[in-house]
Amino acid sequence: MDINRNATALLVIDAIEAVGADSLYDPDTATAAYRAAVARSVAACHDAGIPVIYCNDAHVRGLDRELELWGEHGIAGEMRVFPEIEQAAGDITIPKRRYSGFFQTDLDLTLRELGVTTVIAVGADTNICVLHTLADAYFNGYASVVVTDATMTFLCGTQEGALEHCEKCYGSELVTVAELEAVLRA
Repeated sequence: MDINRNATALLVIDAIEAVGADSLYDPDTATAAYRAAVARSVAACHDAGIPVIYCNDAHVRGLDRELELWGEHGIAGEMRVFPEIEQAAGDITIPKRRYSGFFQTDLDLTLRELGVTTVIAVGADTNICVLHTLADAYFNGYASVVVTDATMTFLCGTQEGALEHCEKCYGSELVTVAELEAVLRA
């Protein structure tokens, strides 16, 4: 894996938990390794000078179509980034109301203004929000890297199926957080 630090950004997709009651984003002790891997990915990118962009659910209660499928979750103002993640002053947050971080947000404009041609993806659900964000990244001409142990599937399908789809359909390079850290330290 070769990463041009001046043309890469990390997309942290729905690495969030509920501030209030939220059945989809309740903290779960079984996700500790995943959450730690997301935090390590963010720290590695901060250390390498790679921009970090949070693409977080920010749904409007009673309005967003996604809520019809999954119930109330990711409500704007009722979520926070995992506390394991050390956010930096220069980090950017792009609120999203659909699965893809690109759909009717300014993510594409932000990436272009940063000179980004490659995105690194971490977060959840690999089979939904990560997958749809990477589909739009591909359609918009971005190369992608998926950090396999810093992504998680928990709503539908399998992690393996989602990763296979990213690799085969969008040309995503699949790496572990340890591999990402090693490349960024080199």
